[in-house]
Amino acid sequence: MNIKELLSATAIQKASDLHLVFALAPKVRRDGELYFLTDGTEAETLAPLTDEDLVAAAKELLTEKELNTLEANRDLDVAKTVDLYRFRMNFSYDRGHLKIVARVISDSKPSLKDLGMPVSVRNLLNLPQGLILVTGPTGCGKSTTLAAMINHLNTEHNCHIITLEDPIEYVFTSNKSVISQRELGSDITSFSAGLNHALRQDPDVIMVGEMRDLETISTAVTLAETGHLVLATLHTYNAAQTIDRIIDIFPAHQQNQIRSQLSMTLAAVVSQRLLPRRSGGRVAAREIMICNSAIANLIRENKIAQIKTVIETNMKIGMITMDHHLKDLYKAGEIEREVALNYMEESKFLDA
Repeated sequence: MNIKELLSATAIQKASDLHLVFALAPKVRRDGELYFLTDGTEAETLAPLTDEDLVAAAKELLTEKELNTLEANRDLDVAKTVDLYRFRMNFSYDRGHLKIVARVISDSKPSLKDLGMPVSVRNLLNLPQGLILVTGPTGCGKSTTLAAMINHLNTEHNCHIITLEDPIEYVFTSNKSVISQRELGSDITSFSAGLNHALRQDPDVIMVGEMRDLETISTAVTLAETGHLVLATLHTYNAAQTIDRIIDIFPAHQQNQIRSQLSMTLAAVVSQRLLPRRSGGRVAAREIMICNSAIANLIRENKIAQIKTVIETNMKIGMITMDHHLKDLYKAGEIEREVALNYMEESKFLDA
């Protein structure tokens, strides 16, 4: 099977990722687990990949400019459409051998309802300004959640949306909103530069694929302060860790200032994980923190550890801790007991 056949087979077999590694047969991820890819007609796995196979795959998929960038940087992130399927791809080197990982991007735009997102999160998108963060480990569906938010805004609001992505995953067509999608490398030189220039492009909503550094975080917070709704992601596990991560990236002499800014601009943190569903597939478990006056005060006073208690006592307005959502999923028969216990901070809460 050539590279395009491998990619198509990955999508057809409902896998989320394809791994192409030297001296190993192609593997795919389904429901969070890795399996050898078959050709669909027999149980035997495909042949192990050679350096020639991997180089040929890169040459077939990438432009000359992209190949030169890969050669120079030894890493490359791109998005490609193959046989009507779209993929986010990473090309890298492993002990001198080329390695390719491709993630399948759904051909349909996700909706907040499809993702099981509560009304409280949907209502946040009515805010004229503020910072909404979607957090979690790699592969937990952060990009899909952001895409669902953009899709909701595009169908329900008349606004100008600018997305800064690396690479562009879901391709949107402007509906009620005007959507400008800018890709790192081809349209912008960096997320921070894209954010700085966005101010002059009359945006209402700005989506940042990932807040990776001090300058990007600082600019995103400033944009949220100056009358824009900013959506972004971070690789953190819960609301408290997210706030600590943002504050800790700043020099000590600026941390009081960023605490004050965050207390006024942070609208919500949605932290999520994808867990194996008992009936097959995966289901999202989430912690949702909506920044009310109590949480704003805790941020200002550097009492971040107390945020979980505020979330627990404000479930009526749409907040929920990860432990509580895990318990709800277990009680509803969505996940196994062992899965819930593995991800809980306080396992005794499951039987409380």
